[in-house]
Amino acid sequence: MTTIEKAIAAYGVDMQLTVAVEEFSELIKEICKCKRGADNLESIKEEMADCYIMLKQLEIIFDIDTGDIRHIINNKIDRLEKRLEKGTSNETPQRTR
Repeated sequence: MTTIEKAIAAYGVDMQLTVAVEEFSELIKEICKCKRGADNLESIKEEMADCYIMLKQLEIIFDIDTGDIRHIINNKIDRLEKRLEKGTSNETPQRTR
């Protein structure tokens, strides 16, 4: 059992889902501070690391294959590349579901 799996077992799924939301919101907070002029790159790195850990926990909690996520990421990057090639990079990207 990995350390991440042990954390899920020790604290429970519901708690780890709450922690995931908290960690993502902490990253958002640091990005907002940066936009207001804060010199907080190290804090952003720390929060990004926490978010990566929580994303890994979410993969385990929801039994999501990492390969599936990579495939979706590649599709989204391809779609972005096509938009950029068409010269629509100044438009607000549309959300996809």
